[in-house]
Amino acid sequence: MHEHSRVDRPPPYPTQATRVVLDARVVTGTGGGPDKTILNSPRFLKEVGYHNPCAYLYPPNDPGYQAIAQMAEALGAPLISIPDRGPFDWRVVRSLARICRKERVAIWHGHDYKSNALGLLLNRFWPMRMVTTVHGWGVHGGRTPLYYAVDRFCLKRYEIVLCVSDSLYEACIKFGVPKDRCVLIENGVDTDHFRRRRTTAKAKRELGIPANRVVIGAVRRLSAEKGYDLLIRAVDRLVASERDIQLLIVGEGDQRPGLEGLIRELNLGDRVRLAGFQRDAIPFFEAMDLFALSSLREGLPNVVLEAMALEVPVVATRIAGVPRLIRDGENGLLVSPGSVEALTEALEPLVDDSVRRAQLAAAGRTTVETHHGFAARMDKIRGIYDRLLDAPPPAIGTGDRLETS
Repeated sequence: MHEHSRVDRPPPYPTQATRVVLDARVVTGTGGGPDKTILNSPRFLKEVGYHNPCAYLYPPNDPGYQAIAQMAEALGAPLISIPDRGPFDWRVVRSLARICRKERVAIWHGHDYKSNALGLLLNRFWPMRMVTTVHGWGVHGGRTPLYYAVDRFCLKRYEIVLCVSDSLYEACIKFGVPKDRCVLIENGVDTDHFRRRRTTAKAKRELGIPANRVVIGAVRRLSAEKGYDLLIRAVDRLVASERDIQLLIVGEGDQRPGLEGLIRELNLGDRVRLAGFQRDAIPFFEAMDLFALSSLREGLPNVVLEAMALEVPVVATRIAGVPRLIRDGENGLLVSPGSVEALTEALEPLVDDSVRRAQLAAAGRTTVETHHGFAARMDKIRGIYDRLLDAPPPAIGTGDRLETS
């Protein structure tokens, strides 16, 4: 007997009174930017009458997952941890089915190809309204073309597809997601939490960095699409020009051995620090005179919003949603991706000009406060949830969906 037949079936789609949203996410290691958004959401939704458990699928015995659990605890997010042993581990499906019934989930919110596919499967046995967020398709190679093909198949079958950047929105439309189901809602940050509390000099002192040394920083996992090799080479050129600078990279990942080898090759051991994963990156942001995003592919990186909120001037590659956030020369600088020369040319004048850095930093903070606060973002998300629960469910086998305009 199948598990779903051993319990009473729910009414077709939970009613408006059942305001339970289940965020589902597959993660390895310490996670990334989407986790800050997902695990921050429950405390904002609780204030408006929603219960928002977060179901995380992770490889058993993955030591990095502890960082996710600690983040959830710190943010007060109800975390449901589900060991995931691979694509043929049907225990994951059973676990999620039990969770949906126990929590009486009204809205399924997926965040990657696998949680999107699982949501469509579970919806056959526990009817829910279907929402997904597209955070980006950053990693390439291996099985990722297959995973992205699965995701494209799934996205067309969701009622609402949220995109964190205009480029992702356009990609989803190109994949065949109807425009009336696709919504652009960019990332946001909690501007009260991400507020500078130390001077740059004090933060440097606490990290053992000379106060007069200009610190260029980056905060992301160490993966190939982040372009850290380009940033290290740009710093090498700045060091060769006899500028007193330090590169501080916060994050962990599979590219660490290669980056360590590059640092040794360029003899930059005393000028580049790989600080590893940090549960709280704010003290590191506060020690930075400049923040550099050297990525080749992104959505709208949370770390850029965090740097701007913490009044760190930003130099970023002109990719995905970044140009919508940064107005070149006004609240940051934009450079072409994949170019050591472009990074060097943008960083060099800012290293020499503290007044210009201060101007960009102030403008960046204003941008985030005005347009990218997390509370305002969650108001938009809540509005979508409300309209879904108010609307009649889509007829089985039809294309009827919620109107979002």
